[in-house]
Amino acid sequence: MKRGDLLLISAVLLAAVLLMVPKWIQGSTESEKNHNNALTAVIKVDGKVYRTVNLTQEEQTIEIKNDHGYNLLKVHDYGIEMIDADCPDQICLSFGFKSRKGDSIVCLPHRIIVEIEGEGGEGEGTDAVI
Repeated sequence: MKRGDLLLISAVLLAAVLLMVPKWIQGSTESEKNHNNALTAVIKVDGKVYRTVNLTQEEQTIEIKNDHGYNLLKVHDYGIEMIDADCPDQICLSFGFKSRKGDSIVCLPHRIIVEIEGEGGEGEGTDAVI
């Protein structure tokens, strides 16, 4: 490698690190700010509200059994996730952990929709600026 190549690589790496520092600093306060806003998960089965759950740090499970099948939701760390289902495609398990306003989990074979609602928080506003 030539000296110019090393200088260019160093400059790009330094710029990348400098751009990430404000995000690291803001990240810790942003997560605390989000937990102060009450978020709830609205669980709907066949389009009707089955249950509304506050998203808290404490762990709890919600079992849903209906004519279409069985699902198990887990609430923990101010979020919710689908951890078990007996549907044939298992796509609902791939949605992962949801903790932001506007996120959702859907199980079409069992006609279940989980939507996160609440006041303000991380889910509002611009996702990214280019």
